[in-house]
Amino acid sequence: LYVLFLLFQILGAVILGFGIWILADKTSFIAVLQMSSPSLKTGACILIGVGALTMLMGFLGCLGAVNEIRCLLGLYFTCLMLILLAQIAAALVIYFQKETLKVELSDIVVDLIEDYDPSDEDKRNLQDAWDYVQTQIACCGWTGAKEWENNEILKNKSNTEYPCSCSNRSKDFVEGRGFCVLDDPVNGTATYADWPVHEQGCMDGVEQWLKDNLGIILGVCTGVAVIELLGMILSISLCKNIHSEDYTKVPKS
Repeated sequence: LYVLFLLFQILGAVILGFGIWILADKTSFIAVLQMSSPSLKTGACILIGVGALTMLMGFLGCLGAVNEIRCLLGLYFTCLMLILLAQIAAALVIYFQKETLKVELSDIVVDLIEDYDPSDEDKRNLQDAWDYVQTQIACCGWTGAKEWENNEILKNKSNTEYPCSCSNRSKDFVEGRGFCVLDDPVNGTATYADWPVHEQGCMDGVEQWLKDNLGIILGVCTGVAVIELLGMILSISLCKNIHSEDYTKVPKS
C-alpha cells in the first residue's frame, strides 16, 4: 500500500510538470494552442492543481495508513474518486465534442495564417511556434498551402513570396521564418501551386501523429485509471479494517 501512495506522489509530480510545460512551452504546436485558446491555459492550470492535489493525497494516504487514521483514509478515497470521475467526464466531453474542438482549432490556425506578419514583434512567439510546427511536420497551412493565399502581406505582393517554413527546399531552412521570394514568378504574379512548398496540410500531420501514438496515450490513461482504482479499493479496505477492530481486547492500564 505504501508503494501505491509513493506512485501517486510520482504521478502527481508528472501531472504537475506536464501542466507547467504546457504554460512554459514556446516552440511547438502546444504553444500555438495555448497562446490562442484561453481554454487550454485553463486546462493547464487545472492539471497543475490536480498534480499538486495528487501529491498531497499520496502524502495524506501514507500518513493515514501509518497512523491508522480513518478520516485521512476516507479523505484520500473521496478525493481519488472525484479525480477519477473528473477524468472520465473530461474524456467523454473530448470524445463527444471532438468535431467542435476540431472546428475551433481550425479557426485558430486560419486566423493565425491570415494575420501572420514577421515584423509584428507582439506575436513573434506565436508565429515562431507555428513556423516550427510547419517545419517539423513538413506541412503547409492547416488543410493546405492555399490558406496562405489569404495572408494580407502575400496578397499585396501578388503571391510572389511564400512562407519559408513551408518550403521543401533546404536552402530556405536557413531563414526558417518569414517569407521567401519566388524565383520565377509568371508575369509578376503567382498562386500557391507555384510555390516550392509541402503539399500536406498540418491537420493531416497532427492527426497522423495522434494515430501513431494512440496506443501509448490509451495505455498511459488506462494505467493511471487502474492505479487510481487500486488506491480506492485498498484505502477503503484499510479504513474498514481500522473501524472494525475490537478495542475491548486492548489491555487496560
